[in-house]
Amino acid sequence: MSIVTVKQVITRAFSNSKESLDSSTTPILPHSNSANTNNDASTHNNNHYYDSIDNSDHENGFDNSQLINAQLSPDLEQGLSETTSPYKTRSNESSSSTSSNDSSSGLWFLDRVDPRVMSDIIIGLSDGLTVPFALTAGLSSLGDTKLVITGGFAELISGAISMGLGGYLAAKSESEYYKSQVKKEKQNFFTNVDGLEDDIEGCLVDIGLSPETIDMFLKDLEKHPKKMIDFVIKFGRGLEEPAENRQVTSALTIGTGYFLGGFVPLIPYFFVSTVGAGLLISIAIMLFTLFWFGYFKTIVTMGNDCSTWSKVSEGFQMVLIGSLAAGCAWSMVYLIGS
Repeated sequence: MSIVTVKQVITRAFSNSKESLDSSTTPILPHSNSANTNNDASTHNNNHYYDSIDNSDHENGFDNSQLINAQLSPDLEQGLSETTSPYKTRSNESSSSTSSNDSSSGLWFLDRVDPRVMSDIIIGLSDGLTVPFALTAGLSSLGDTKLVITGGFAELISGAISMGLGGYLAAKSESEYYKSQVKKEKQNFFTNVDGLEDDIEGCLVDIGLSPETIDMFLKDLEKHPKKMIDFVIKFGRGLEEPAENRQVTSALTIGTGYFLGGFVPLIPYFFVSTVGAGLLISIAIMLFTLFWFGYFKTIVTMGNDCSTWSKVSEGFQMVLIGSLAAGCAWSMVYLIGS
């Protein structure tokens, strides 16, 4: 959803309010007595709503469920529910424009997968298909199949644990950052209300709304002070609450992806008697796997809008990266062993 669309949503949400305001009151003009009177009344109402939040909220911040459950007018609630963080508008446009293509190509299931989970899968598989392949290729130069299998499994287990912990810590840091920013905005609500309103007005000015529409928006939003904070967090700071159990999901996804990807180059060594034959079969399997991984990774990340050449080139790029890593590892181990 583009910025223009966000503007249209908010404008449409207040179209009815604007008509009723024009028919019953005089428009608010800058530097006028009526504007000052309305501002005083608005300030009095604001204080009433701000005072309705008890002292425990002031100290600790109110509960997120209260923040989410605070209701705006139906039109505004519908408008806001159609939008997310401004940093996600491009991805929303992309997903809506490619949904029909994905459905027709058998990729409809991708719409049901959390993009962050898909990103973790790609990260785990990318490293898993590259690093263990390079290690097993390097160990194969020593000429011992048992050594290749033992060393490969040791690297798989340690690498999967390391990658999983990395994903866990990254997701944990993201969650902690989100919570700290939410707490900060809640504290600012009590200490700097004018600054909070300025932040909201700045968001609306940035997308090109008229002063009249901004004024109506703020008046409606002032009736629900907790929703004001929700608006600033989502639209002003561009923050979205991480999914529940995101840390565990990320750790398991990345770690499992790494292990499965790294197990592929080890398979041939279980069924051959010589390490040289295992290496050749492993190379053939990995060239095939790396190419199609790069090909389908492009489809997942870019959709069917990208050209066939882009998919093929990404496949060859994965083959090149994996081949260089394996070649360098094999050469270094061979030289050191000599």
